[in-house]
Amino acid sequence: MRTQDTQQKTDGDSGRRRGDRRTPGAPRHPWGWAAIVGIVGAGVFLAVAELVALIVARNGSPILALGSFVIDIVPQWAKEFAIATFGEYDKIFLLVSLGLAIVVAAAIGGVLQYVRPPFGVILLAIAGAGTTVATVTRAGATPLAALPGVLGTIAGAILLHILAGRLRRWYRTAHAAPLTKAPAGTTPGGKDATSPARLDRRGFLRVLGITSAGAIVVGVGSRIANAATSSITAIRNAVTLPTPSSTVDIPEGAELDIDGVSELFTPNADFYRVDTALTVPNVDTSTWSLTVTGMVDTPVTFTFEDILAMDLREFVITLTCVSNQVGGGLVGNARWLGIPVREILAQASPQSGADMVLSTSTDGYTASTPLSSLTDDGLDAILAVGMNGEPLPLEHGFPVRMVVPGLYGYVSATKWLTELKVTTFAQDEAYWTPRGYSAEAPIKLSSRVDTPRVGKPIQAGPVKIAGMAWAQSVGVEKVEVRIDEGEWQPATMSTPINDDTWVQWFLDWEADSGTHYITVRATDKAGLLQEEERATIAPNGSSGWQRVLIQVQ
Repeated sequence: MRTQDTQQKTDGDSGRRRGDRRTPGAPRHPWGWAAIVGIVGAGVFLAVAELVALIVARNGSPILALGSFVIDIVPQWAKEFAIATFGEYDKIFLLVSLGLAIVVAAAIGGVLQYVRPPFGVILLAIAGAGTTVATVTRAGATPLAALPGVLGTIAGAILLHILAGRLRRWYRTAHAAPLTKAPAGTTPGGKDATSPARLDRRGFLRVLGITSAGAIVVGVGSRIANAATSSITAIRNAVTLPTPSSTVDIPEGAELDIDGVSELFTPNADFYRVDTALTVPNVDTSTWSLTVTGMVDTPVTFTFEDILAMDLREFVITLTCVSNQVGGGLVGNARWLGIPVREILAQASPQSGADMVLSTSTDGYTASTPLSSLTDDGLDAILAVGMNGEPLPLEHGFPVRMVVPGLYGYVSATKWLTELKVTTFAQDEAYWTPRGYSAEAPIKLSSRVDTPRVGKPIQAGPVKIAGMAWAQSVGVEKVEVRIDEGEWQPATMSTPINDDTWVQWFLDWEADSGTHYITVRATDKAGLLQEEERATIAPNGSSGWQRVLIQVQ
């Protein structure tokens, strides 16, 4: 019986061998290899495009152009989710997500090119055309900005065609080659190293390996070189800011010495950053200019040297992002060196009937600011060139940005500023307005608890509850704290620097063991009590009392 079973097994194996004419090592299903071919083709496209961008059009990077396009078209809820979830790493999240999407699409293109040529090449050409359009329509795009996308598409399409053809030839040759007994002198295991199937396999893998390595080296190297060869950092470091004609006196008691409370002045490295720029724009001060246009009697243009030669003064102003959630950290305070915007606008003489200034960034971003906020003698809306004693950091708007107290940043704090257009709200619309945000956005009175922190148990006994409160352009009158459902207790406030800055506050508390809720609210100098009801950040900023749960051991 065992002999018969063995014979049946042998006959079965022989039958399978007779029906399956694959040579050893031939791919049974080439879909995986085809997907890799598509990914390598996309890699060559990006590598060549990055290399061409490095040589002729530094602003022509397809991946950055595509990322910027995605930022512009994603729905409001997605932007809010990314900012709330990833904070300052939202752009890294975008790039990683975009990279994964490209890999998936490229893999599909590779399979299509293998199964139904030339549909994979057509898909790559469509993607290349879309990326090129996204590149040439970006603000500041040069006449050569289309070259990286066009040449990258051509290179990627050629490579995809070649690799898919080699894979197809390897697969067909391998399945058509009959199995014969290996003659003497063949490689170990009876494999003929010179068979057509093995030559096709070797050629395919050789081309695949070389192009993959080349795409990685060229693409990554070009992107790094593009960033590393930029001289903007050196230009910024060479800027010598003039001594301000006036400085802000910091009163005694402006900063409380309490662990866990945010600093009175937010260090530049810790200052929040929320903008639509996927990469920080490189603006050369020697070519930078600011134009004042629109409904003015005399359009004017200023160079960076013109701005530095003006009567620059020091201002202390707190900035707040409209994306800041209740209790969030998208708020910061800094010393700014600059010139009031009203003095700049006065040289152009705005015409009657104008009620808005549309400010434009070098990357095309726009903000709509009420003209009255920029011309009010009692409001220090400024063009800033310095931040906390040094030139503006690149990511915070170097060389010139706007800072307007009392308005959320998306309608006032334009970075990398290039144009001020005097116009009307009826005639012009800024970047965020058609995306569901209010055209005018006064900052809402807010307060938050910095310490104790949620999720960090504290010991029973004397505890200082402390945090921050702000009501830009109005000022904070008082801060109150409630423990659980007890009475509201007045907190001790720091001495305000001015009405445009935040204040620190604290309350001494004898904490007993268990869980407790801490609630904070503020009242401004106009007698307005902070809104209790929670509201989302759209369309004009979040509101609500912060209520945190604290564990006392």
